[in-house]
Amino acid sequence: MIKFTRKETIRFRHVDFAGIVFYPRFLEMLNDLVEDWFEEALDRPFSKIHETNGIPTVDLKVQFKNPARIGDELTKSLWVENLGKASVECGFTFVHSNGNICLEGHVTLVNVTMDKETSKIKAEPFSDETRRRIEAYLLKQDTGR
Repeated sequence: MIKFTRKETIRFRHVDFAGIVFYPRFLEMLNDLVEDWFEEALDRPFSKIHETNGIPTVDLKVQFKNPARIGDELTKSLWVENLGKASVECGFTFVHSNGNICLEGHVTLVNVTMDKETSKIKAEPFSDETRRRIEAYLLKQDTGR
């Protein structure tokens, strides 16, 4: 398993009056990480995906462990914990340069398309190529064998 990792420096736009990251900004940073992963590692830029499909977040669990302040550098990492036919559950962490975890959690994304006859959104299986690329980030479970 490999992790998709990017660094981000906390800027003025991320913080509130107290100088710490305003919690919704963490979710924007997470979405940026997901978009970068799809573009750089999976070769599926959101600009192309959203011409015909989408990748909505359908479940999100977040734990805020430590605050981040303006000027801090975070290492944001994402990996795959479960891959379904049309869904992918990822784990993620944001870690301070001092090693303290700032944020951790899980996000579930689903590959969807619009049914042209009914105008309803429905899950669509990932292509074989996309599955192959996602599998490189899959956390291998220890079976004890």
